[in-house]
Amino acid sequence: MNQPIQAQFSTPGRDSSIGGLLLESGKITPENAERVLRMQKELGIRFGEAAQRLGLVTEADIQQVLARQFDYPYLQPGENKYPAELVAAYKPFSQQVERLRAVRSQLMLRWFARGRKSLVVAGVNGGDGVSLFAANLAIVFSQLGEHTLLVDGNLRAPRQQEVFQLSKRQGLSDVLAGRAELDAITRIDSFVSLSVLGAGTLPPNPQELLSRSGFGNLNAQLEQRYDVVLYDAPAFTTASDLLALAARAGGVLLVARKNKTLLADVAALSEQLAQSGAEVVGSVLVDY
Repeated sequence: MNQPIQAQFSTPGRDSSIGGLLLESGKITPENAERVLRMQKELGIRFGEAAQRLGLVTEADIQQVLARQFDYPYLQPGENKYPAELVAAYKPFSQQVERLRAVRSQLMLRWFARGRKSLVVAGVNGGDGVSLFAANLAIVFSQLGEHTLLVDGNLRAPRQQEVFQLSKRQGLSDVLAGRAELDAITRIDSFVSLSVLGAGTLPPNPQELLSRSGFGNLNAQLEQRYDVVLYDAPAFTTASDLLALAARAGGVLLVARKNKTLLADVAALSEQLAQSGAEVVGSVLVDY
């Protein structure tokens, strides 16, 4: 019974039609698809409109499969295990994410268009919202179609393992110590072009690991494999690991938290980064 309907929607390779995507995602059943097709034929309307009229799907369902048609997937609230703070995943059309896309555009013009591929996202103090901002920024880069890698460079208090619910326990520290290979990178299937490399085992010598030539070699390998490599860095007041990360990546995007981060501290950090040979590409103000 199901096979003819499956064949009706299927084409060689991936079926990217609205009906095929609704069926694949479980929004409609094969039996309901027949009802939709009958109404579509009788009224001469689109498949999605017929499905809505029958009360089988919502406008949000249609918007989501449209996004998939254009390789711009996002998640419905409660649909996945990721935290609600990943606004780029759950609310891609909100003003907050529009601002994220504006930051992305500036970075594309001011940094990545210059042939650079690596960028450190950093803040002055712990709790400035750097990890969440880096995660959301990585998502919007992946939505652009850029093959994006987010690396948790905070080898003291990492967050990305928790944010993306990574099952792999090995990560950056293990690769740098020669205890793991690049298969420690996890592809995030919910998005078209996003991968994450967690921090891995918390080492006793994070600054030394990041200062070795092996990190420079690793960064060069990652730049060959990805269009954009973003590093989530530890806070400057926590440790000087940030300077080692910045020296290898070459560029830093500073994150300041509204009503918390002092302007004088941002200026002092900018000076330290310049002395390490890194360029401060820009700064953003967040209000998490």
